[in-house]
Amino acid sequence: MPNPDAATPPLTVAGLFAGIGGVELGLQAAGMQTKLLCEWWEPAQAVLEHRFPGIPLHDDIQTLTSLPDVDVVTAGFPCTDLSQAGRTAGIHGEASGMIKHLIKLLDDASPRWVVIENVRNMLALDRGTAMEYLVSEFERLGYTWAYRLVDSRFTGVPQRRQRVLFVASRTEDPRAVLFADDAGERPESDYREDAFGFYWTEGNTGLGWAKDALPTLKGGSGLGIPSSPAMWIPGAEPGRAIVTPRIEDAEALQGFDRGWTEAALKKAKPGVRWKLVGNAVTVGVSHWLGQRLLAPGKYDETGQIILPKGLRWPTAAWGDASQRWTAPVGLWPVRSAYKHLLEVVDVQEAAPLSLRATAGFHSRLLKSRLRYREEFSEALKLHAERMAGPVPVS
Repeated sequence: MPNPDAATPPLTVAGLFAGIGGVELGLQAAGMQTKLLCEWWEPAQAVLEHRFPGIPLHDDIQTLTSLPDVDVVTAGFPCTDLSQAGRTAGIHGEASGMIKHLIKLLDDASPRWVVIENVRNMLALDRGTAMEYLVSEFERLGYTWAYRLVDSRFTGVPQRRQRVLFVASRTEDPRAVLFADDAGERPESDYREDAFGFYWTEGNTGLGWAKDALPTLKGGSGLGIPSSPAMWIPGAEPGRAIVTPRIEDAEALQGFDRGWTEAALKKAKPGVRWKLVGNAVTVGVSHWLGQRLLAPGKYDETGQIILPKGLRWPTAAWGDASQRWTAPVGLWPVRSAYKHLLEVVDVQEAAPLSLRATAGFHSRLLKSRLRYREEFSEALKLHAERMAGPVPVS
């Protein structure tokens, strides 16, 4: 990827809904400067104050009256009402509806770029109502917009995480940012079979199954409880075949330094760190995006087709007030060197999945119609027996 001219002044950034700074950290790694952060949740604020010292931190977008004069405005607005693990109340829900405050701020601001990130489900929820609202508002404001669904594994982290990146501008072509790179998915043969990730909170309708990776780290389960995924390590010694990674492993899987969220312990219990990490943007994703914002490429329009209003949203598209188009690009812009799951997760420090969690998941799995490997089911059974310990003789 081309490097921006070193003599060019760095782009400046205002990070709204900043969380623990995944977007801003990646953009800074690409060479940008953060001028403002905005985040309401105290545990996340504690992380931002520790990791971004000296940068102004506003506590609530609802009271932010204007945006500073910056080149890039970022907004990973709350996905609570959009995600399958959340309430799915939609774009007008109490949390996800906060995006309206960004739209209001943009009425009186002229950044070169606006960057938004959110969950894949926003493309399908309420028959695409969330995306329709988003693009319609940007079209009203005179922006050209583009979005693309990407998988965090393209950055080399072993976490299967699909997220929508949305880029808009009044003066620039967002297609040259989002669509210039298209490497194609990594071959299946690149993944090892020495570790598999799954979500033990599932088992009725899904597994969250991932080969040589963990499934998407979540901000919480369907009940809103932060929880870690689990791993099956075939051939491991009894009691070590079904384990859960540590929060430090999760931070690394999102591209952060280990211990990135430790400052949150000043404001909350340790479990909240899982929610902070699960809600974050993978740092490598924003780093790639930042490089392209600084040095846009070229987009080949071959293969794009008109996207009429009301049709199902594809995995990539672009448009303006005059017309909308699909974009024939995949979920993997580039293919960075892959870190295998057992190279990231410290298995020796990982905790065995509890008896209750193992037994509950295995019971749901057996009652379901899901397809799974028989040796996986047997490993769960043996692990539960190991965790239960010997049965006392009366």
